[in-house]
Amino acid sequence: MALLEQEKVLQFFTISTSKKPPSCKANSYGTPTGLHTIADKIGAGAAEGMVFRGRVATGKLYGDFPPKEASYNLITSRIMRLRGMEPGVNSGTSCDSYARYIYIHGTNHEARVGHPYSGGCVEMINSDVIKLFNCVKEGDIVWIR
Repeated sequence: MALLEQEKVLQFFTISTSKKPPSCKANSYGTPTGLHTIADKIGAGAAEGMVFRGRVATGKLYGDFPPKEASYNLITSRIMRLRGMEPGVNSGTSCDSYARYIYIHGTNHEARVGHPYSGGCVEMINSDVIKLFNCVKEGDIVWIR
């Protein structure tokens, strides 16, 4: 992932996208492509590694979870919820990124970042997702290709 400002690359980040092929379709578990906007920023000030459920901080870090729960891909540190900007592609009936709860977020499985692994979201190392979160604002554009 590249963070751009006025066509200048400010920073590169290693990410993971879906295990499935890219897809904008509902229930595909593919990472949606095209133009998006950051609709919601969630988790400002939360501790690195904080686990979120339903976009609400649980009050527990991922290391606090028992092994069975920690084996799942948890949403950690920060959430940037994406809204598709292309009607019929990634916005609207049966293809809506916002309705699919597509996020950029941290993960408890940082060793997998850099390899396809998610269920459709864009996953990052926790310290990196915090850096990105602090550099962007709601309404900023995200292009996924």
